[in-house]
Amino acid sequence: MLRKLLQYRMPVAKLAAALLVMLSVPMAHATKLKTQNLTQLIQSAESIVAGTVTDVTDGLDTAGVPYTEVTIAVGSVAKGKVKEGESYTFRQFGLLKPRTSANGHQMLAIAPEGFPRWHKDEYVVAFMYKKAGRTGLQTTAGMAQGKLKMINGTLVNQFNNAGMFDGVEINQQLLSAEQQNMITAPGAVNATAFMDLVGRAVAENWIAKGEMK
Repeated sequence: MLRKLLQYRMPVAKLAAALLVMLSVPMAHATKLKTQNLTQLIQSAESIVAGTVTDVTDGLDTAGVPYTEVTIAVGSVAKGKVKEGESYTFRQFGLLKPRTSANGHQMLAIAPEGFPRWHKDEYVVAFMYKKAGRTGLQTTAGMAQGKLKMINGTLVNQFNNAGMFDGVEINQQLLSAEQQNMITAPGAVNATAFMDLVGRAVAENWIAKGEMK
């Protein structure tokens, strides 16, 4: 994978930094992405936020590590310490697109396959994994599975929500009729019903209580 990500000549120090990132970013082997269902996404996420992407840029940090920086204007929070109305900014490994370095070599260190792609003005629900301890880089739990985009009032991830509800068991008395139907029908989900389910699952501690498995 490293050759695919870093197909240009770089000093040893920068190469070492890139190797460190590959070891630090959660689920770096994105080409062998393991399916995570909704229960697992909720458990893995440090924060779950919904809002509009206001800015997407990329660059190299002081160690020469490529990153994409994303800012979300947070509209609602289902989990974590992020507050509604705040701007939430994080850096994910990889560039938005190839670029030429200062020494003239082409840099192909774009975000690996399986990482979420971010676009300005899209409304998203992001299950944010904790930051990598050494690099501060961050992405969504389950990689692209943990970033859902709003389309015509529905939410869908890069994989059309495949596997989102596989093996998920929830006390049916806690769900509306629409939510009961949602977890049995794959594909895009109603945004309001989905966020209500996720918000209550966290606030009422369904997983720890055995109400959600």
